[in-house]
Amino acid sequence: MFRCVLTAAVLVLFACSTAAEAQQQTIGAPPEASNMKLVGSNDLQARSAYQPTIHHQGNRWIAYIGHHGGTDDVPAPVNPMTGKAEPNGTSIVDVTDPARPKYLRHLPGQEGKYESGGAQMVRVCDGKALPKGDPNAVYMLRTFGSEAHEIWNVTDPASPVLVTRIGGLKDTHKSWWECETGIAYLVSGAPDWRTRRMTQIYDLSDPARPQKIRDFGLPGQEPGSTGAVPTELHGPISTGPNGNRVYFGYGTDKDGILQIVDRDKLLNGPKQPTPDNLRYPEISRLPMSAFNGAHTTFPMLDMPIAEFAEDKDGKTRDIVMIVDETILNECGEARQMVWFADVTTETRPMIISSYTVPEASGRFCQRGGRFGAHSSNESMAPVYYKKMAFIAFFNAGVRALDIRDPYHPKEVGYFIPSITAATDKRCIPIEGGERCKVAIQTNNVETDDRGYIYIVDRANTGLHILELTGPARAVAGLPKNG
Repeated sequence: MFRCVLTAAVLVLFACSTAAEAQQQTIGAPPEASNMKLVGSNDLQARSAYQPTIHHQGNRWIAYIGHHGGTDDVPAPVNPMTGKAEPNGTSIVDVTDPARPKYLRHLPGQEGKYESGGAQMVRVCDGKALPKGDPNAVYMLRTFGSEAHEIWNVTDPASPVLVTRIGGLKDTHKSWWECETGIAYLVSGAPDWRTRRMTQIYDLSDPARPQKIRDFGLPGQEPGSTGAVPTELHGPISTGPNGNRVYFGYGTDKDGILQIVDRDKLLNGPKQPTPDNLRYPEISRLPMSAFNGAHTTFPMLDMPIAEFAEDKDGKTRDIVMIVDETILNECGEARQMVWFADVTTETRPMIISSYTVPEASGRFCQRGGRFGAHSSNESMAPVYYKKMAFIAFFNAGVRALDIRDPYHPKEVGYFIPSITAATDKRCIPIEGGERCKVAIQTNNVETDDRGYIYIVDRANTGLHILELTGPARAVAGLPKNG
């Protein structure tokens, strides 16, 4: 039972309402699921989680998980392995046995709260894949809060060793690293640029000796320009030298842009950040609605479309899945969704379909926290690539989509974890104070080559490892014994 301090009538009502709202869901209630089931979990020391990367490392599978900064209530959670309060950073978890994940190490990040601290982004490459890496080593690229990018040797994932640091920045975010070439597209905030986030391209083929290639962004963001500043970068995905394309997503929850860039021209063209030089590698842009952003731009090229199999032309299509990011709690903005763009004719990309979770299916606007899309899995392993996509949808959990016909994507499964005692509240301002509710906030998702799905929670609920069940397994071609 909640006790409300009797001060003034308004404060009594507010305090009671806040406490009751914050506990409206039952801790330990069973998860909500369809065609997906829980295999294992880890609480990640009750740290707000962002990007998971799953790496096959020798005969082990290791999850490297980035974290946001701390909260007002707990700016630096205690690490049970050291007994010390540590700023949120990177969790390293052995998931070889997904039913019994083993927490190996917490690597502290930058001091700070929410977006101002932590170490949100993480990518991993084997040294034997990198052209100049130590063939016996494994390297982790991560952000360090808002101020730097770091490379660590994680050959022994329980004992990381710092290799190098690229600092002096005013922000960082969702970078991409090509393991086969070492080229890294580092989302950064260069101090002299007019935007919070742009791209710094580095050759990290020798992780100990980073070589800068160039700065890149939209014309109007570069140093010395004038006028309106175009919307900031969120993140890129490269298809490497064979695909010769980089897909950049700008905007988060509004004024989004998908930018298609010629990789060779980007790397080898003129480097000075003049408007003409910034335009030179661009093939095209797809401006999105003022209502929606571009958090993730995931390419699925040369997709066979069964519906078009008998057509003379266009039997295969180049598709980019664009995922928006919800920012505001309790549906306080336009719905953020998933969009599919046909970019087969690259100079004339077009949206062909969309997907959202029906709000009424779970009364998600009333559950608390964010409701809407945030991110997709980014693995291009054959087990799911061009067949299924997994979308983190905040309080609606993770959604499994059949994307074999991207003109008609279809949900085939979902999983919403149970809240725990660690799940943090999410608040909105109301007259006289604020209203707080506790809800799952499934933030990011990734898959591994074995077919397991990994989701992490923004509201401190940890890591959940899932597998498909029932008819959803057939979509991916997995055996029925799931």
